[in-house]
Amino acid sequence: MKLVKLWEADMKKAYALQTAFEADENGFVNLAYGYSFDQFIDYVQTRKGYEYGIGLPEGFVPDTVFVLVNDEGEYVGLFNFRHTLNDFLRAGPGHVGFGIAPPFRRRGYASKGLRLLIERISPQIAEDEIYLSVHKDNPASLRAMQNNGGVIHHEIEGAFCVRIPKIL
Repeated sequence: MKLVKLWEADMKKAYALQTAFEADENGFVNLAYGYSFDQFIDYVQTRKGYEYGIGLPEGFVPDTVFVLVNDEGEYVGLFNFRHTLNDFLRAGPGHVGFGIAPPFRRRGYASKGLRLLIERISPQIAEDEIYLSVHKDNPASLRAMQNNGGVIHHEIEGAFCVRIPKIL
């Protein structure tokens, strides 16, 4: 299993993965929902710029989108790493957002993908912990976080704010 930056992925497979998600499903916001393939290609290039802080909308921070690829080469999930925290992210969404495509859920991919991401991003995190949040009605994602050492730090309306120790 591996993580591949979205813009380094096979675009046809990445597009198929992206279209497997609803617009907003249990807190996973699909910014490319409803896009045609050509619009998706433009979206990917925009997201590539965001990694370097280029073209960021007001209030956004640099981030990197990763595709989780299983051992069979299937694209099973998306992981978004926000490089820094602003006040909004610190109070809620945090450093990481993720989603596993419906056909691949309940197979441990969220836990394994989150572990790979934590290993990769820990050296880049300024805080002592990785911040995440999860809708209260999404026990599967909460379990994935807890499987990686996550603990509920506090609650906000409709969500748990989770902290996971960095791996150094």
